[in-house]
Parts: sequence; C-alpha cells; structure tokens
Amino acid sequence: MASLKELKGRINSVKSTQKITKAKQMVAAAKLRRAQAAAEAGRPYALRLGKVMASLAGKVSGEGAPKLLAGNGSGERHLLVVVNTDKGLCGGLNSNVVKEAKARARELIAAGKKVEFYLVGRKGRAPIRRDFPQSIGHQFDTSEVRTPGFVEAEAIAGELIDLFAQGKFDIAHLIYPVFKSALVQDPVTQQLIPVPAPEVADTSAAAVEYEPDEEEILAELLPRFIKTQLFTALLEREASEQGASMTAMDNATRNAGELIDKLTIQYNRSRQAAITTELIEIIAGAEAL
Repeated sequence: MASLKELKGRINSVKSTQKITKAKQMVAAAKLRRAQAAAEAGRPYALRLGKVMASLAGKVSGEGAPKLLAGNGSGERHLLVVVNTDKGLCGGLNSNVVKEAKARARELIAAGKKVEFYLVGRKGRAPIRRDFPQSIGHQFDTSEVRTPGFVEAEAIAGELIDLFAQGKFDIAHLIYPVFKSALVQDPVTQQLIPVPAPEVADTSAAAVEYEPDEEEILAELLPRFIKTQLFTALLEREASEQGASMTAMDNATRNAGELIDKLTIQYNRSRQAAITTELIEIIAGAEAL
C-alpha cells in the first residue's frame, strides 16, 4: 500500500495535470469558434464554384477538354493526399484519418494499382510510414504556420499540378476530416485530380454564353478549383482539430477529477488507519504500565 506521502504527492500531481487540461480545453474552445466560423464560411464558396465547374465541364468534352479535367487516359498510379494535424492531444482525429487513408490504399493495391502518399501535417507520417514505408512520395510541412490558409493551399496545389503535369501520378485523392461538431469529425475521401466531371447535368440551369469559350475558362478555373478544395480541407482540419482537442481535454479533466476523488478517499482511509493504529498502540502501552 502506498504511503501517505506518496498518495499526497500523487494527488498534487493529478491536480496540476487537471489545471493544464482545463486550460487547454478553454484555449481550444476559444479557437474552435473562429475555426468553425471560417470552415462554415468557406463551404458555400466551394459549393458554388463546384456548380460552376460542373456546368462548364458538361459543355466540354473530347480533345478540347483540359488535362486537369480529362486526365491522362490512365488510372494505374494513385496519389493519396492525406491531411492530418501538426499537433496531438486531439483524441482519435488523426488515427481516424490515417485509418481512412490506409483502407483506401489497401483497396487500390488489392485492385492492382500503384499507390503513393502526399502527407500534409506531421501527425500522420509515422503510422503511414510504418505500414507503407516505400510509398511516402512527398510531404508538406505546415507546422511553422500558426494557421494554414490559402497561401499554403496554393503551394500544395501548385506542387500537385506540377507532379501531375510531369506524369508522376494519374489520379489524386484528397483525404481529410470534415468538422460536424465538437464530438464528430468524419474523414472523407474525394477525387482531386483530375477534377471529376458531374455525373448528371444540371438541367435547371439557365442558358449561358461564355466569353472566352468554355475551354479557356476551364483552363483558368481548374487550378483555382483545386486550390479551393485544398483550402477547404485545411479549414476543416483546423476546425476538426480544435473540436477534437476541446473534447479530449474535457474528458481528460473529468478523468483527472475522478482520479483525485479516488485518491483522496484512499488517502483519508490510510490516514484514518494510521491514526487508529497509533491510538491502539498508545492504549496498549498505557494498559501495560
């Protein structure tokens, strides 16, 4: 059984940890409000741009279609762009994203495809490298940036477009967490390059004449669309990270409080037992005299 001094020291240690987790919870809650607002504000723009792209893509086909839309005619080499956080202490957020990426990679490999990873964020590197050591192609570090934004999205998009133009991959998939609430952040996978054409044309859209022609407009909008998708992924990552961190720190604070209660009860019982033992020894000594 632990001594009173050891129990007292452990209680003080857990109380110190509880103060830290409580402070981190409050910081994450404050950051979450801003990150959630940014993610929600970016969704309508991305959605509208997607509809414009769908409208244009439905009018362009054949040899006139840009390569970023039509692809290079092959689907053997796949690049998985995995967006993880740079910091930990956010529950199972990163492990869920990595699990989604690994499942997608195994599915493609089972179909006879070649898979490589493009890793954004630090936390997904070690677990993916452990299972796919030869498949880590490129990494993009966002740890030096306080809040990754459109500048980082442009840099990532530029590198991916260059790799596609050089024939390094045929299809790129974007895997990132989508913020739904502080308790729920679900990883999703979507095709990034070539930009997927709409499955069904929008028949409700009004007739529009484009100047210059659709091919030129698409050639300009396709890179912007890819940048927007990556920017959206970074915004969703930030909101998901703060939501998961707030929830994890809240759970840690509660667990610390429960542990403090248990240790306090154990300390009081041990202290009472020690006092009772001393009283018995005093009484026994007095009777002996």
